[in-house]
Amino acid sequence: MAATPPSVSSSQAATELTIEHSSILNQPRSVWAVFFACIIAFMGLGLVDPILPAIAEQLHASHSEVTLLFTSYNAVMAVAMLITGMISSRLGIKWTLMCGIVIIAVFSALGGFSNGIWTLVGLRGGWGLGNALFVATALAAIVSLSNSGAAKAIILYEAAIGLGISVGPLLGGWLGAMSWRGPFLGVASLMVIAFFGLIFLMPKADKENKEQTKTSLLDPFRALKHRSLLVFGIAAALYNFGFFTLLAYAPFVMGLDEHGLGFVFLGWGILLAITSVFMAPKLQERFGTIKSMCTMLILFALVLLAMGIWTSTQWVIIAAVIAAGALLGNNNTLITTAVMNSAPVERSTASAAYSFLRFIGGAIAPFFAGKLAEIYNPSVPFLTGAGFVLLSVVFIWLNNHHVKHVDDVKSSH
Repeated sequence: MAATPPSVSSSQAATELTIEHSSILNQPRSVWAVFFACIIAFMGLGLVDPILPAIAEQLHASHSEVTLLFTSYNAVMAVAMLITGMISSRLGIKWTLMCGIVIIAVFSALGGFSNGIWTLVGLRGGWGLGNALFVATALAAIVSLSNSGAAKAIILYEAAIGLGISVGPLLGGWLGAMSWRGPFLGVASLMVIAFFGLIFLMPKADKENKEQTKTSLLDPFRALKHRSLLVFGIAAALYNFGFFTLLAYAPFVMGLDEHGLGFVFLGWGILLAITSVFMAPKLQERFGTIKSMCTMLILFALVLLAMGIWTSTQWVIIAAVIAAGALLGNNNTLITTAVMNSAPVERSTASAAYSFLRFIGGAIAPFFAGKLAEIYNPSVPFLTGAGFVLLSVVFIWLNNHHVKHVDDVKSSH
């Protein structure tokens, strides 16, 4: 191995030999650069939560109009996921990541200077485009650049997501208390830092491009012909109805200011981060991926059911949101690992195909939740979300023979 020049390919070649002895923390600088950028990118998801009521009040928008900030973001991200593989296979991982970061920075900055809810909704869609380029490629980047194997690399990726989602609301609450524009401008500033980190710490793009196999627009659709990948994608779309109902609608019923909402979602994000890194792998090893995943989803449905029954009791909603973080953290790692092992296709293609279906659920759910509350009452969105999450469990069990092999694939690694 000493004669092999240090590159992404040598890291990949050595992975199988060193996986037993490598630590998740013993990573190249390039992995930590992507890790840091992931944290900032995922701050954007939770950053908006504490300022949703403030945006509704100051821009004179209804709750369902404000939830469109999540809908436009997720809808654009879902569609854009389909082209990320084609773009990254031509530009290379490094330049695709940096393009995504630039787009996020530009649209979040423009959002901070906007003056109308519909302008802001449109700009969040642009932010979603940047996030799609970044998120789909970041997972592939961490897996390919890591020297500790795919399973540990996925855990590292989920840890970055958890840290971003947990720190985001706290930063959003702090900046949002000064002005709802603060979080948008804050993300733009942090993205500039991430941009320079990737420029200096990631390997040169020309070395990486030689190894890239160019993919087409049809590859994600071809990947969905694998029943296992399709099952996980549809299940994730159903489960995201509950996830984004909690994320986009819960802030409106908590009755807290920006700081209060920031601390609640900080607690939610911390539990999400801790369980995704430390608890999910243990559950997976002891009970198997599918059983663990379904258990987490059933518990999450029960939490949403409690939120629907006791919507007007503030402490129940706060406790339920925080507790849900632990369930969602476990489930995110379990389902991401399962997707990576589900079909014999490139990991980036599998991620794009799965994410397309997942974010369709994330796009419909927020606006759907806001409308249900306006038409009926604030309890209905949570009860509906619980129903969709339970439906995802039923769907997985009905298709168990298509997905049960994911644990066999993992054990063979």
